[in-house]
Amino acid sequence: MDATPRPPVLAELRRTYEGEPLLESDLAADPVDQFAAWFQDAIEAGLPEPNAMVLATASAGGRPSARTVLLKGFDERGFVFYTNYESRKGRDLAENARASLLFPWHPIRRQVRVEGTVTRISHEESAEYFNSRPYGSRIGAWASRQSAVVRSREELDARYAELAARWPENPPVPDFWGGFRVRPIEVEFWQGQLDRMHDRLRYRRTRPGWALERLAP
Repeated sequence: MDATPRPPVLAELRRTYEGEPLLESDLAADPVDQFAAWFQDAIEAGLPEPNAMVLATASAGGRPSARTVLLKGFDERGFVFYTNYESRKGRDLAENARASLLFPWHPIRRQVRVEGTVTRISHEESAEYFNSRPYGSRIGAWASRQSAVVRSREELDARYAELAARWPENPPVPDFWGGFRVRPIEVEFWQGQLDRMHDRLRYRRTRPGWALERLAP
């Protein structure tokens, strides 16, 4: 008997989406206010790490890259995350200061997509956040040359131990580490509906403020 596991039939992996209708009249005038409301809904729904978001960047030559990072702040200026400036995403953003964010809140049948321009936040803001992190995370930021090739796990652990011995407490903020802010140009709110007739409402930045548009699903 052939015991080889059979691959799933992807066409059969279907799920019905059903949510409250998302109408233009339901939304706040400003997309950041609307995001705050939906973010609170995600927290109250008990989603694990509701601040996890997919960050997509591209090099100067247009080579795309995506990864999951954590949102660490947002306000009328934009959405903030932290990273090693010498990582692949840091290098991409140095060459091409545009990015897209995706919040995939599948259990509540919602997504939020953000597109915008990216700038580094101030050193003072980065330092404030860095010093609020657990000690191990601060040492880890020093120990990891993020996205660089490492010969072995042992090499990485040895680097961590060396730095922990150098700074048994209060490690300084690395000069290669800090925050980026994505200033939104477009923000789309997606609500799943039956028969793939999903609601998609997009805010688009205009000179006087924001234009709200409905997109076909």
